[in-house]
Amino acid sequence: MKKLLIPAVLILFGAITLYAQGELNEQQKIFFRNERSFGILLNTDGIGISYREAKRIDYRNKRLLEIDAGTLKHPKEYKQSSSYTQAGSFVFGKLNSTFYLRAGIGHQHELFKKADLGGIAVRYFFSAGPVLAIYKPIYYKVLYLKSSTEYELRDEKFDASIAIPQDIYSKASFTKGLNEIKVMPGIYAKAGFNFEYSKEDKIIHAIELGAQVNAFPIKIPIMAGTDNKALFFSLFVSYRFGLILDPLDPESNKLSNIFRRKKNN
Repeated sequence: MKKLLIPAVLILFGAITLYAQGELNEQQKIFFRNERSFGILLNTDGIGISYREAKRIDYRNKRLLEIDAGTLKHPKEYKQSSSYTQAGSFVFGKLNSTFYLRAGIGHQHELFKKADLGGIAVRYFFSAGPVLAIYKPIYYKVLYLKSSTEYELRDEKFDASIAIPQDIYSKASFTKGLNEIKVMPGIYAKAGFNFEYSKEDKIIHAIELGAQVNAFPIKIPIMAGTDNKALFFSLFVSYRFGLILDPLDPESNKLSNIFRRKKNN
C-alpha cells in the first residue's frame, strides 16, 4: 500500500497543476460557505470513505463534523495464489478481517484563499473522536485427504499448528463468520492539508494529504503470531468532492450538482 501511495500523490499533484490555469473568477460568491463533502481515502494501512460537514465560524475558519469508515490491515498481509488450479487467492496466516468506523469533530483553517478560477485554496485541518474496530474471523477452505484418490474441503479458521499453504485451497465466503463479529472501542486523531481546486465556486474538488492514528486498548488480532498492534499510524491521500451550501438557493444544494458540467454562457 505504501508503494501505491507515493505515485498516487505525484499523479494527483500533477493533475492539479495542469488544472490550475488562472482564469478570473467572476462567479457570485456564497457568503456563509458551509460545506458538505465526501472523500475516498487511500491509506498506508488500508482504504476508506468519509463524509464531512464544515460549518463556518468566521472568514477563514470552519468547524468540522465527520464520519469515516475503512479497513485496517497488518503490514505482513501478502496475498498468494493457491497451489490448485482455478482456486482463489488468500492471505496466509490471517485471523480476522478488520474494519473501522469513527466519528469526530475538528477544525479547518484556510491559509491561502483561491483568487482565480484555476487557483488553489490551501487549508490545514485536524479532527479527533471515538473509533470502533470491527473484526470478523477469516475462514479458509482446507483440503483433507479422505483416501488415496479422494479429498474433502472443510471451512476452518487458521491454525498455525497444522496449517501450511499447500493445505489451503482458497479463502471461504466472506459471510462465513459474520455471527462471530467482535468490536473494540478506541480513539483516533487525524491532521493534514486540503488543496481545493474546483473551477466552480459552489462545487468542491480537493486533494487532502495527512497522517492519522487509530488507538485501541489492546492489540487487534489481525494475523497469527505476536506482532499484532493496538496503535495504527498511517499516512493518507484522499480525493474529496462536495458542495458549498447556499441557503438562498436550495436547488443548488442537490448532490447531483457535484459532477454537473458547467454550461457555457
